[in-house]
Amino acid sequence: MRSSLALLLCAGLAACSMPATRPDAPAGPPGTGLYTQSFGNTPARQVRTLIVVLHGDAPATKPDYHYAFARAAADAVPNSIAVALLRPGYEDPQGHRSPGERGQTTGDNYTPDRIAAVAETIRHLQHRYGQARTVLVGHSGGAAIAADLAATWPHLVDGIVLVSCPCALPEWRKHMKTVAPTPLWDAPVDSLDPVKLVGGMPPSLRAAVLVGGDDKTTPLRFSRLYAEALSLRGIATDFRIIPGKGHELLGDPEVISALQRLAAALPGKS
Repeated sequence: MRSSLALLLCAGLAACSMPATRPDAPAGPPGTGLYTQSFGNTPARQVRTLIVVLHGDAPATKPDYHYAFARAAADAVPNSIAVALLRPGYEDPQGHRSPGERGQTTGDNYTPDRIAAVAETIRHLQHRYGQARTVLVGHSGGAAIAADLAATWPHLVDGIVLVSCPCALPEWRKHMKTVAPTPLWDAPVDSLDPVKLVGGMPPSLRAAVLVGGDDKTTPLRFSRLYAEALSLRGIATDFRIIPGKGHELLGDPEVISALQRLAAALPGKS
């Protein structure tokens, strides 16, 4: 979710460095049609890290903050391309839209069909950048989708960076009912619960999990629980609590640093 609270302010990502947008990849593959924007100037044959970025649930806004993060990521990670993806059913402020149903943004849109649409887009990108390892970055609801995808499509991605994750879904929905009371939090959902799927992840996966110490939307207990589950699975996990920070954490330098560390630790593709 960009935030599950309509009053939360947008992260200040506009000040990030601005490598060129690649005009050759304006949309996802036929069959999904998910809208993407790609950033970075590395020629396709020289790309060694493919970074895919997912925004949050954005209940009150049209998301585009993940574009700024992707620009910064492409600038920070050598020999990389960063692709910011609009999740199914979402529209950005410029009028670009991905097909599908957006949902109620109450944890109801982390479903197998939406995860599959993201996975198929990643597979399409991997054909273009055949020598690259793939790192999937997700913020909030996008982090839940990234975690679900890594478990249900094992070996599709090599690393995940989860930021402000509602990774214990039923518990998080109960929490949100106290924060933003509405009967919608009681409605049953078909979404996948990330923490229950950790057993499907390959131990070779690398992960970074970051959360703000003052996050009121996805409190740190959910990220800590998920990071512990990853570690028990044998997955190398970089868990960071960022003191004094809230939910809108994607623009924080600590996230870029975690991405750099993870990308540098990935073995080259043979």
